[in-house]
Order: sequence, then C-alpha cells, then structure tokens
Amino acid sequence: MWNPFSLFKTSTDKLLNTSDKQMLVQAIQAAEKTTSGEIRVHVESRTKKGDALTRAKEIFFKQKMNATKERNGVLVYVAVEDRKLAIYADQGIYDKVGVEFWSSQVQEMTAHFKEENYVKGMSLVIAEIGKALTHHFPYDRVSDTNELSDEIMIGK
Repeated sequence: MWNPFSLFKTSTDKLLNTSDKQMLVQAIQAAEKTTSGEIRVHVESRTKKGDALTRAKEIFFKQKMNATKERNGVLVYVAVEDRKLAIYADQGIYDKVGVEFWSSQVQEMTAHFKEENYVKGMSLVIAEIGKALTHHFPYDRVSDTNELSDEIMIGK
C-alpha cells in the first residue's frame, strides 16, 4: 500500500513512557466516543516478518481485530528499531476512505516522528482516523460496545 519511512532515534522502551501511553489511550477513547469503530496501537522494536504492513496485518489478525461487528478496526503499528510504521485497517473502513487517506495518515505521523514528536504524531493520526470512522460508522448508543481494548500493545 505505502512505503514506510525511516523514523526513529530511540528504542521501544524510550519511545513511550507511562504518561505517553496514558495520553495515547485517552486519544483512542476520545476518537472512539463518536464511532462504533475500534483503534489500537502496537509498538515494538522490530517488524520480525519483513515489512511493517505485513507485520501489522499479522498483529491485526492475531489480536482478532477483524472480529469487530462492522469490520471497522484500525491498527497503528510502529517498529522502533526498524524505523518503520504502518496503518492496517479492516475491510469495512478501508474501502470507504481509500488508500489516499491511509497514505496521508502515514505521512502525517512520519513528519511528527522525524521531529521526535511521537505521541503528538500518533495522537493526531488517531484523531483523524476517529473522524473517518465517525463519518462512516457513527456511534450507536443502543448497540455499541467497546469491542477491543484501548490499551497500548508493546511488543519485543
């Protein structure tokens, strides 16, 4: 889909401290307040399986993010030491917003990461993904549940 960029000057442990993780969880919760969509973040040191998008897809399915009722889960993936990132979206939302949207979000995050503004970059992208999800999958107070954890996933 898109080409990951060189991004980081730090290790996984240094990228996100407890406060940073809490801010990202709050960004996810704010984004999900107006949508039935689900957003998760996974940060690890290396992709382990080649390119970032392939690894993001693997994590997406391993975490059963494809099991959401409306197929509207989105994973923001970061491999710190490999200096790569990807956004993997389920079919329900991917088809509705198109490849240009996802590419622009990767570019936005990349620009912030180059300035070492990791949390800001991820938070802004989470907010934009939330807006897209809200447009296509608005929150339904009667039937909506938080289908996936909002906690930040940290790999090795």
